Amino acid sequence: MTDMTDIDKDELVSDTAALDDFNRGIVEEFRANGGVVGGPFEGGKLLLLHTTGAKSGLPRLSPLAYLTVDGRMLIVGSYAGAPKDPAWVHNLRAHPAARIEVGTEAYDVTATELPDDERDALYPRITAMVPVFAEYQAKTTRTIPLFELTKR
Repeated sequence: MTDMTDIDKDELVSDTAALDDFNRGIVEEFRANGGVVGGPFEGGKLLLLHTTGAKSGLPRLSPLAYLTVDGRMLIVGSYAGAPKDPAWVHNLRAHPAARIEVGTEAYDVTATELPDDERDALYPRITAMVPVFAEYQAKTTRTIPLFELTKR
C-alpha cells in the first residue's frame, strides 16, 4: 500500500479521484488486517461505513474514524474542515439505515444526526480526544455534524 504519512488532505477533499484511490487503499488494508490500518490512522479506531447514495441510490463505502463517548459510537462529518459536508453525510441524511464493518464484524446500524444542542455539548469532548477535529472546525464556517450509529 502507498505510504500515507504525507497525505495532502486539501487535495483529497478537492480531487474526487484522489480521494477514491486513497479510500480504496484504506479499505484494502482494513480488510487485510482485521480492521487495523497504519499510516496516519495507526492507533486510531476505524470503521467502514456502507451507505446508499442520496441521489444515485447506489451503494457507497467510506472508511471513517469513530469515537466512543459514553458508550455511544460517533462519527464526525469533518471532511478535513472543507466548506461542504462529505458525501456520506448527505447519504445518511437521505438514508439513515447503513451497515458498518468494525474490526472483523459487520452489522446494520441506524445513523442519527445529533441535534445542535447535543452536538455542541459533545464537540469539546471529541476535540479533547482528537484535537485535529478542533482545527477542522476552525477552518470552516459550517457546523461539523456528529452522527450516532446504533446497532439494529
